[in-house]
Order: sequence, then C-alpha cells, then structure tokens
Amino acid sequence: MHISPRPADLPAGPDHGHEAVPADARPLSRAAKGEVGRVVRVGLNGALHDSLDPDELERRLLEIGFVEGARVEILHEGLFGRDPIAVKVDDMRVALRRREAEAILVTHWQPAAEPAPAPLHVIAEDRRS
Repeated sequence: MHISPRPADLPAGPDHGHEAVPADARPLSRAAKGEVGRVVRVGLNGALHDSLDPDELERRLLEIGFVEGARVEILHEGLFGRDPIAVKVDDMRVALRRREAEAILVTHWQPAAEPAPAPLHVIAEDRRS
C-alpha cells in the first residue's frame, strides 16, 4: 500500500513547495559521461528512497555542494550498470550512486567543451649555420 506524502487538504497538481521546473530539467541519474548542466533543484519531494529518509538524502546532497545553480559534469561511470558515477560539482569531485542522483534535477545539458590548446610561443631561435 502506498501512502501519499501530500497532505489531504492540498489539491493534486503542481508542486506547492517549489518554483516551476524548466521543461528540459531531468534527474542527474539519467546523464551520460561528458554531459554538463546546472542544478535546478535537490530533493525527492517526500517520495520514498530505498536507503535514506528523503529529508536526510536532501541534506547530505546539499552539504556535498549540490546547490541550486551549481555546475555539474559527469566525469566517469562505473563498469557494471554505469553505477556509481563520478561527478564534478563546481570545483569538487564526488561519487554518487545513480539512485541518489535521482534526487538532483539538472538543466541546460550540453557536451563538455574540450579545453582549447595553449598557444605555442617561440622562446629562442637556433641560429647555428
């Protein structure tokens, strides 16, 4: 039997605790290696998680640095089932299980940009004849 986390006096429909989520937002758990995005929201909105209380999971993710506006990039994926994933959050690297990454909504997905090679400068010419 499933018990709804929503109080009975609230009408079904849009999420009352958060602003509207952009149409292109999706869970971090669905990202592939090399994708880059920005955190839009953290939390399961009362949905059940298999190992942690939803509020505890949200608190832990926020402490790690998954805050609104943070830049995230998927660096690596595990061999079996692509789990866990290594994620760069702003300037920090962290490993997450995909089921935990389900609680992080991210938007503006794009492939990671390759860094431009540094320009070469000639330091001195060899003038041997």
